[in-house]
Amino acid sequence: MSVAAYCVFCYRKIGTSGPATKKHIPWNDIRKIAKVTGSLIIGGFVFITYEVLSLNKLLQIDTQALHQEKLKSYVYVRTASLSPSEYQGFTYKARKEIHKAVRRILETEAKIFRRPFNDYQYVTAAQTCDQRTAIGLARSKDVDLRFFLPPPPLPKIKTDYPIEDELRLLLVSLPQTGLDPCVQYFTSLALRESSQTLAAQRGGLWCFGGNGLPYCETLGKIPSETVELFCLQALVQHSKISSHCDKIEAKGGLQLLQRIYQLRKDSAKIQRNIIRIIGNMALDERLHSSIVRAGWVSVLAEVMKSPHIIQSSHASRALANLDRDMVKEKYPDGVYVLHPQYRSSQPVRADILFVHGLLGAAFKTWRQQDIDRRSDRKASEGEEDYTQCWPKTWLASDCPSLRIISVEYDTHLSDWKAKCPVEAQRESIAFRSSELLDKLKAAGIGDRPLVWVSHSMGGLLVKKMLVDASKNPEMDKIVNNTRGIVFYSVPHHGSQLAEYSINARYLLFPSVEVKELSKDSPALKELNDDFLSFAKDKKFSVLSFAETLPTHIGSMIKLHVVPVESAEIGIGDLIPVDVNHLNICKPKKKDAFLYQRTLKFIQDVLAQEL
Repeated sequence: MSVAAYCVFCYRKIGTSGPATKKHIPWNDIRKIAKVTGSLIIGGFVFITYEVLSLNKLLQIDTQALHQEKLKSYVYVRTASLSPSEYQGFTYKARKEIHKAVRRILETEAKIFRRPFNDYQYVTAAQTCDQRTAIGLARSKDVDLRFFLPPPPLPKIKTDYPIEDELRLLLVSLPQTGLDPCVQYFTSLALRESSQTLAAQRGGLWCFGGNGLPYCETLGKIPSETVELFCLQALVQHSKISSHCDKIEAKGGLQLLQRIYQLRKDSAKIQRNIIRIIGNMALDERLHSSIVRAGWVSVLAEVMKSPHIIQSSHASRALANLDRDMVKEKYPDGVYVLHPQYRSSQPVRADILFVHGLLGAAFKTWRQQDIDRRSDRKASEGEEDYTQCWPKTWLASDCPSLRIISVEYDTHLSDWKAKCPVEAQRESIAFRSSELLDKLKAAGIGDRPLVWVSHSMGGLLVKKMLVDASKNPEMDKIVNNTRGIVFYSVPHHGSQLAEYSINARYLLFPSVEVKELSKDSPALKELNDDFLSFAKDKKFSVLSFAETLPTHIGSMIKLHVVPVESAEIGIGDLIPVDVNHLNICKPKKKDAFLYQRTLKFIQDVLAQEL
């Protein structure tokens, strides 16, 4: 793509060279100046001279900036930022006409002189870009990465501490009292055993929170990369707290994370956690300048091009939180936009929200059904590529005017494997509902027509969120704008999984979530009754799919997780499908019944918006 095409939307204010005078120029002359400028293209280089000479008293032009513009084939212009009283004034009209002329020049140049930039020109453009321009370019599809300066040289390390000790020192500097139990747990896990330097500094070996928690692990003999990952997971939790983000920035955390990111290019987990921290810090607009100065825009722009959906979606979230020119919503931790991830001129007509179930995740739950390589070692020539996330690829292609969001929250079958075992109530449907509603409100859910797509326990969570939102005037837009709900094997009346796990208690200790799924649970019956009482009144469109095949859980357990009778909610259509519980939300291919029926439902309920 020609650089001129990018510059059409990249605006940069030309500096001032002196006080403006009140010399009046006839309006017709201004129009003539703009027209003459529109035809002046020499050798592919754009010159803006005549109007500058004529209007230098009026428009405040920096002659040095003008000289720089003569050396390159792009122009940065920004529409005037005037007070309402100046909207119809002479200055505003003059700037508007010149801006139109420049746009015409750039568009014409892009058509006539389709020649690539050389490296020097890219470097010059990168040096010229301001913060807003760089972020806008990073969120532009197919942007050339040479438009971005590499991260600045990192300051020399003043100590001989290994990186894991630097991370520990950063954690030590953060507030350590009055914390959320999960933040305390992760910090305790990361700081269970300090290095000799920290031990001497603290007066001996120590663990955050006194004697530590029973889940703390000894890190002394664990590889340094694993220790770094523990520390980064702790920083992820701290970065969810705005005041802690200030501390991370003040202590040089952005530069430290940049150093680790560059050193650990072979570790997708470490890099993903670092970008997650940057995305959380980007929620605070006061930190945007620091994030940009630390070189993160170029890194995020590169990761946006990653073929791995998880990596690119984390980068997309961080850039969206940085882009305050085009994005009014903010995306808290665990809320990911699958489409559109780039800036687009196409308006968003409606939202589709994906909510996973037990042991699910924002991306892996919605992947295409795994291909059996043993039975088909050589794919046919016409076979489409495997997708890691069908909402991002298939649905975005079929419904480009939708905003597609996937949420993520921790769920676990066993407390033994819980990532945050210090507060069991966090794993209840009630807590998840309250937590997610706040995040979804920040992300603008409810501002447009909305369709929910859920799998397993995620469907119970959707019902709970809608019930809770119906009782909260601040959330009523979410209910009023809901147009439809898709349930993939949702245990509305309980699941055999809960019964089985209780009987096999020595193999599987049920967490709160599994206990809530007990067959004929009074809590589930109350939730379903509450949901149906207003869902029928709101006339929600509902489509339910039910599994008919058993699912293997480990090597010893095989059961029908959600029977057809439990998947029947009592409203809308119920369609049995010959798949197991895990594959009910994973179509085999794009023309499979599961996907095509889901697509038709979405298109039908949003027919007026699409």
